[in-house]
Amino acid sequence: MSDAAEGDRLYKIGEVCKMADVQPYVLRYWETEFPALAPNKSGGGQRLYSKREIDVILRIKQLLYSEGFTIAGAKKKLEGEAEGPPRKDLTRALLEVRQELRAILEMLE
Repeated sequence: MSDAAEGDRLYKIGEVCKMADVQPYVLRYWETEFPALAPNKSGGGQRLYSKREIDVILRIKQLLYSEGFTIAGAKKKLEGEAEGPPRKDLTRALLEVRQELRAILEMLE
């Protein structure tokens, strides 16, 4: 199977439960708590998960089971990860890079 086809593949809830080693009721509950989990449903109502959603499920499991986050804490952590670094930090980093580049230019002149 090609990488493109693999990335487009949808997985049934049973397959995802095996991958994540969680019960189906756990995934259904997480869907109610984490907006990033919104699997498509087949005509028969079967949940179909994308690779991206499986990655989110594995991250949620890590936060809850390995790192000891609460559901609320895991939600905030995932939201923060989705947003990336705060804009203020990004601006500061870009200004520092600009200063360093100017210093390099001065050394080369």
